[in-house]
Amino acid sequence: MRCFARPVVIFSRCLGFAACRYDGEIVIEPVVEALKPYVEARSVCPEVAIGLGLPRDPIRLVARERGVRLIQPSTGRDLTGPMRRFAESFLETLDEVDGFILKAGSPSCGLRDAKVHPGARAAKPVSRASGLFAEKALERFPDLPILSEKGFMRSAARRHALTRLFAAASFRFVKGSAAVKDLVRFHSKNKLLLLAHNETDERAMGRLVATVRGRPFEGAISEYEAHLRHALSRPPRRGGHANVLEHALGYFSERLSREEKASFLESLDGYREGRVDLDPCLERMRAWIAHFEEPSLAAQTYFEPFPGGLVENVAQVPDASGRRRRSSSP
Repeated sequence: MRCFARPVVIFSRCLGFAACRYDGEIVIEPVVEALKPYVEARSVCPEVAIGLGLPRDPIRLVARERGVRLIQPSTGRDLTGPMRRFAESFLETLDEVDGFILKAGSPSCGLRDAKVHPGARAAKPVSRASGLFAEKALERFPDLPILSEKGFMRSAARRHALTRLFAAASFRFVKGSAAVKDLVRFHSKNKLLLLAHNETDERAMGRLVATVRGRPFEGAISEYEAHLRHALSRPPRRGGHANVLEHALGYFSERLSREEKASFLESLDGYREGRVDLDPCLERMRAWIAHFEEPSLAAQTYFEPFPGGLVENVAQVPDASGRRRRSSSP
């Protein structure tokens, strides 16, 4: 079982940390609660931070000629300046951060889903936009996973975000150590994960690692990190997963029966074509890795990109219909 570094995640404070919504309530999302024990959680409530009380009169995004403004209809206060100044100052203090989970629909923290109204007291919105704090977070950290709690409940988005969070946390150790051996080890353990996401970036990173001893470490690690973040910025395509699993199958070519190999390749073809889920293919490969005690594959983060205990905790969270999730990965 792998040991995992703890990602630094910024949460909206109302997501289970404090009763600081405008109505004085707290939001408890079981899938977010399942994550908290595995990360270094830090929370922020931008609205309280700019001096709004608890409970407080609601604020909203309002379309004006000079752009979208943050207005408190009951008082007519324009809070755009204070909110933007707070966001900038807060985000500048984050020397270590791996991702954000922010409150959906919030005029401060919403991610492209906050209502924009044509007037301070208009009933119907005319569009949607990011809240002013979230907007600044997206600008300052464009290559970090930034989700709402609703986005985190979607299994595909959650799986991708968790992969990025725990990879980033692990890489922070490499940066801190400034040791070539740690960079070599990191790349070796993450090779299949990177290949699944972006083969072009993985090859460039491999070349960097091969030549790192002949150049300043600071420049090499910065270039490597840029490739790492770009490689993981999008989820792997089906072909990327299938190619990695077919490559891994080669480790067992002399130890599996013809029927076992044919069955697995048939499943991979089904996955490539969208007829089969990824999880059964992964589970079968993990079983072979354990059975044959293949250390080179067992060390690959691709097969366990985030903690198994987190997977189990998420699996116990009921979905919208009240049923337990059956997927083997969050």
